Amino acid sequence: MPKPYPPEFRRKALDLLESGRNVRDVAAALGIAESCLHRWRSRDLIERGLKAPSAGAVESAALAAATQRIQELENEVKILRKAAAAVKEEAAQEITTHQQNAPNHATHE
Repeated sequence: MPKPYPPEFRRKALDLLESGRNVRDVAAALGIAESCLHRWRSRDLIERGLKAPSAGAVESAALAAATQRIQELENEVKILRKAAAAVKEEAAQEITTHQQNAPNHATHE
């Protein structure tokens, strides 16, 4: 994966586009891909509320949030299973100890 450009560099590129220069010229002048500039401009417009995010971007964000929540829930389940196993073991030990200490009430005939 290529190294990301610093925010200042991105801002400079976007400022050049906003000044009226076209994408091809700015990309060539800065030595970056035109597609990169198109992405930056699109994100900038969305962040400033001048453009609505695409349906794909909204779905992608929702999927990422759902995936993160699933991971959190799976971690909680692991913790709860360990806790339940510990409680079960402790309860079994208490029952065994109680049975060993209880007086024998068996009747002899």
